Amino acid sequence: MKNSLETRLGIFVVLMVLAAWAIMETLGGMEMLHGGYHVNALFNTAQELKVGDEVKMAGVDIGRVESISLTNGKVNVAMKLHNDAVVKTDSTATIKFTGLMGQNFVSISFGSPTTPACIDGAVLVTEEQPDLNAVMARLNDAATGLDNFGKSFSGTKIDDLLGPLLDLVKQNSGRISGALSNIDNITGQIASGQGTVGRMIYTDQLYDSALTTVSNLQDTAASARDVLSTAKSVINGVAAGKGTIGKLVTDETLYNATTASMTNLNQILLRINQGQGTIGKLVTDGTLYNATTASMTNLNQILLRINQGQGTIGKLVNDQEFYKNAKLTLQKVDKAADSLEDQGPLSVIGIMANQFGL
Repeated sequence: MKNSLETRLGIFVVLMVLAAWAIMETLGGMEMLHGGYHVNALFNTAQELKVGDEVKMAGVDIGRVESISLTNGKVNVAMKLHNDAVVKTDSTATIKFTGLMGQNFVSISFGSPTTPACIDGAVLVTEEQPDLNAVMARLNDAATGLDNFGKSFSGTKIDDLLGPLLDLVKQNSGRISGALSNIDNITGQIASGQGTVGRMIYTDQLYDSALTTVSNLQDTAASARDVLSTAKSVINGVAAGKGTIGKLVTDETLYNATTASMTNLNQILLRINQGQGTIGKLVTDGTLYNATTASMTNLNQILLRINQGQGTIGKLVNDQEFYKNAKLTLQKVDKAADSLEDQGPLSVIGIMANQFGL
């Protein structure tokens, strides 16, 4: 091979093409030459994401970031995915980073198995991750605060900090000892079962009472359930038309009979109102009323005449002589009857003959 200018130039061009191919493959530029489909995701911030960064699903590379743009106050991240990468419509896109100094990438979740796959141009649901720069700024602020807190104690002696506390303990040592002694006595009494607290801890009476109460409540609940079950059975029976009430509720015979009776009663009342039949005539015809009124007037006049002593009945009611004569006659008859009891038959006949002038 001749070491000519053309040969050296050809080798240089080949090396430049290989280097360009390696650089583009590293940066993801070769994805433009591969087949696939596009999806988009809207984020509040791109978090240092760059064009050519990887798109992963469960750590597996499934595509690259194709473009990053601002759209209506959001960051639109357009991604080109491999044809064999199945992304569901409910999959979630998240911007993550591989380490504190690592490269950012877009992570896409699997989604639900039953949901359909995304089509070209679909927009994925996003989930925001904390910004690494904000986290580092907060850590820096926290470190600064700790440093300032440490500096505030620099040059201060421990005695200056703990001195007032030690003086307080020394001044109240007697009280503290008494309080500790009382606490020891109280705990000892509780441990021996004395007092209300000790009895509550060591005596089974409270437990037995609580157990009895709970048992009674359970029995009451069981009784209530039985009552409710019985009521439910009765209601179901009524709904099914069982028993007298069930028949009254579900059977239309009584309703129909009542309706027919009310219809007949209405017809009877209508006929009475129209003056038909005996009761109708009595209700609507004024002849009976007039005749009754006239009869009552005549009766009133007769009673008035009797009260005034007119006529035979009036004289009988009002004449005292008739009353006296009748009374005298009855007395004579009574005496005659007494005399007859003392006489024989012939004597009786003779007396009667004398009385009548025979």
